[in-house]
Amino acid sequence: MYDVVALGELLIDFTPYGKSEQGNEVLEANPGGAPCNVLAMLNKLGRKTAFVGKVGYDSFGTLLRNTITEIGIDSTGLVTDPKIHTTLAFVHLDEHGDRNFSFCRNPGADMMLGKEDLNEEIIKQAKIFHFGTLSMTSEKIRETTKAAIEMAKAGGSLLSFDPNLRPPLWDDLETAKEMIWYGISQCNILKISEDELEFITGISDLDQAAQKVQNENPNIKVMFVTLGKDGSSFYYQGQKGFQETFKEVKTIDTTGAGDTFCGCMLHFLLDQDLDHLTCDYLMEALTFGNAASSLVTTKKGAIRSMPAKDDVLTLVKSR
Repeated sequence: MYDVVALGELLIDFTPYGKSEQGNEVLEANPGGAPCNVLAMLNKLGRKTAFVGKVGYDSFGTLLRNTITEIGIDSTGLVTDPKIHTTLAFVHLDEHGDRNFSFCRNPGADMMLGKEDLNEEIIKQAKIFHFGTLSMTSEKIRETTKAAIEMAKAGGSLLSFDPNLRPPLWDDLETAKEMIWYGISQCNILKISEDELEFITGISDLDQAAQKVQNENPNIKVMFVTLGKDGSSFYYQGQKGFQETFKEVKTIDTTGAGDTFCGCMLHFLLDQDLDHLTCDYLMEALTFGNAASSLVTTKKGAIRSMPAKDDVLTLVKSR
């Protein structure tokens, strides 16, 4: 059995890497993609993981397959498209390390994953099945994602969802909102950013917005809301907890910070009865997740930049 199986995009994040001798901007090809970022953090914490997705029959696809295999993510469920190229993302960083994206994905190989490509045996062996919305931006991959969710349910998996909204990848944001609500309706564990929460509810007060989501979706056992540099919160059985992040670290690239946090939350929940968690335990999880996500921002990229458990604990103890 796998601790966590994730489905979705596996791509190259091109991040700025200074200037060449000619004064041209140099870009570093960092393996990325939110679902695999989550798995990479889980692997750092000793969990057994597998990925389900599609890359192109090109050098970037080979790089991605080799990368996740090298760090210990089972790539049996990763298939190759013979015609469509691997998706590329270009990360643009501001002076604080915050980023926005532009994509070469019209289409990209990750969008071409079909129902026939799904490895049902792997999906049904997941304790937790994790997904986002980039695998719901177009009809084919949307139907594939829904099929995988049904397979995971049939296997008895818990479902974890992180919207990871990327507006440029949607033809219209109303469809994006609809798919986020669909994901929420299916999951037991929800990780969502404050911006995404306000986007889907239209409510700026986070507590009120979180209450709306939970009231309308009793399937959600525990909900985490990330607030960027300000920290994170949990909402559980009418209770709330908040932890500040670790602002003493020097941030250079926030890519993958939310995914790192998500991976930590899944790590803390894997061996627990989700109906009988304690606030103290969830506060401990927030602290650890905040520390890990702070550390990943001190490096560029995500999959190869996940912090080691000992480094996270050292930062936690420094507070």
